[in-house]
Parts: sequence; structure tokens; C-alpha cells
Amino acid sequence: MYSRFLISALFAGACAGLIAGLLQLIFVQPVLLHAELYESGELVHFGGAAVTAHPDLPGFDAMRDGLSLIFTMLTYTGYALILLAAMGIAEDRGARIDGRSGLIWGVAGFVAFHLAPGVTLAPEVPGVAAADVSARQVWWFATVATAGVALWLIAFGRNWGVWVIAAALLMAPHVIGAPEPDVFTGPVPTEIGALFAARALGVGLAAWALLGSFAGYFWQREGVNATAEVAGNA
Repeated sequence: MYSRFLISALFAGACAGLIAGLLQLIFVQPVLLHAELYESGELVHFGGAAVTAHPDLPGFDAMRDGLSLIFTMLTYTGYALILLAAMGIAEDRGARIDGRSGLIWGVAGFVAFHLAPGVTLAPEVPGVAAADVSARQVWWFATVATAGVALWLIAFGRNWGVWVIAAALLMAPHVIGAPEPDVFTGPVPTEIGALFAARALGVGLAAWALLGSFAGYFWQREGVNATAEVAGNA
């Protein structure tokens, strides 16, 4: 059981993380590097000299981009461990886990880890005003936890009372509100911030959908292999 869990998580996390990392390099990183030019003062907005909307950005950097890919693969391997733990519990309750149903699990993971926090605490580019990091981290973890519990109750609840509790859990962090800065300032144009948030969420959705599908596929495959091995030794 443990080897099935670990192997599935490693393969699913590595595959999904590699694809997610490549998508981030193509779609997210250029926007991030553009924002950094405003943060450093190389580009000026709001009353500064006119600048091109598409300046030359740093090109491919083997060290930077390679480390980014490795970090993303490790991150999604961690996500896969969490997702497969939930999948294993659900399978014990009679749920079918495979690549197809894994897609739904992946979307649920995206909702819990990206969309739910992003509704109130959107992905931010460098240079924007932000509240205390520790306070934002506490709020983020609390939001992810309540969203995860709420989605579980929605999926496996059997009456309206449970679903009402789930809805309350989904709304609670946003009713309370995320920590906000005292003033909203920053040198980065709002258009860049909006594009960064949209692409970060879009890549997150694609990555989690792939992660769920890979996790479900490898979980089912390792289960079949384990069953065949037991039958062969019988």
C-alpha cells in the first residue's frame, strides 16, 4: 500500500510538475520579468517617460529556468501526496479512482489551493503593495483547509445540512477577509498585474487537471500491478 502511494505520487507529481513548469516558463515568467523591470525602476509608469509595452526581456537562463522546473516538480509531488492520500480514503469508501475520475479530483485541488484563496488574495506581481507576509500565509492556509473540507463535504455529504456547512466554510474566509495593506501603491501597471493573475490561475488549472489525471492513472495502475503480483505469488 505504501509503495503504491509513494510511486503514484512521485510519477504523477513529476509529470504534472514538469508540464506545469514549462507552461510557467512560456506564459507566466515573461509577465513576471516584465513586472520586475517596473519594480527596479528600469521602466516607469504613471507620469514617467513613454516606454514600449513589450520591452526586451531576459532570455533563456539554464540555471534559473532549470531550478524553476525542479522546484515546480517538487511542489507538485507534494501536492500529489496530499491528493493521493485523499483519493485513498475515498477509494476505501467505495469511490472509483482512475485517470478519468482523477481529472475531477485535480480540478477540486485547483479550487482549494488556487481559486478559493485567489478570490480574495489574488496572485501578485513584484512591486505591488501587500500586507504582512505571515498574516497572509495564515489566511492562505486557513482558506485552503476550509475549502478542502468543504469540497469533501460537497462530494461525500448526503444531506442539505452537510452541504450548507460546506457552503459556509467556502464563504467564511472571504467574509472575514484577507489581510490588506494600509495603502495601495506600486510601480507596476494594473494591466500587467491582471495578466499575471489570469495566467497564473490558468496554468494552475491546467497543472492540477493533469496532476489529478496522472495521480488517478498511476494509482489504478499500481493497484492492478499489486493485485497481479499477489495472485502470482498465491
